[in-house]
Amino acid sequence: MRRPNRAPPPVAKDGPRTNDEIRNHEIQLIDQDGVNRGKVETIVAIKMAMEAGMDLVEISPNVSPPVCKIMDYGKFKYSAQKKAAEARKKQKIVEIKEIKLRPMIDDHDYDVKMKAMQRFFEEGDKVKITLRYRGREMAHQDIGTKLLDKVKADVAEIAKVEQDARFEGRQVVMVLAPR
Repeated sequence: MRRPNRAPPPVAKDGPRTNDEIRNHEIQLIDQDGVNRGKVETIVAIKMAMEAGMDLVEISPNVSPPVCKIMDYGKFKYSAQKKAAEARKKQKIVEIKEIKLRPMIDDHDYDVKMKAMQRFFEEGDKVKITLRYRGREMAHQDIGTKLLDKVKADVAEIAKVEQDARFEGRQVVMVLAPR
């Protein structure tokens, strides 16, 4: 009985094809100075790149004929890597901070929670407000609703409501995002 061919799949190269990897007969060539040379045979273009001490790099493979440029591939890869690292560095990951409230919260406690919430918005984070009811507080849900309305009014100029208040069992959840 013959075994099936279990050869590993060819390794897909990340990045553009260079020099001998370019399989097209003719290419659109841009030289190292950025001048468009028009349609050129691939072999001739590779020789021109070798003479200049550079590589032939495929820029746009999906057009006919593909566009190739004579450049230093090492420098090209290095600058692309630097750009990607810079983009990652500038990226801000938005976290969701949680503030837990009770319907019968006192004024000072409320002020402390509001200061914390304001600090979170200044840092660019979202805030999830959880209002938890315990015991007989479920009978007076209007107190909790008034409290959440007060929170919305107090942060109206620095935050917007991303997810309005909704019940999840014995608690009400609302999500605010910075403006």
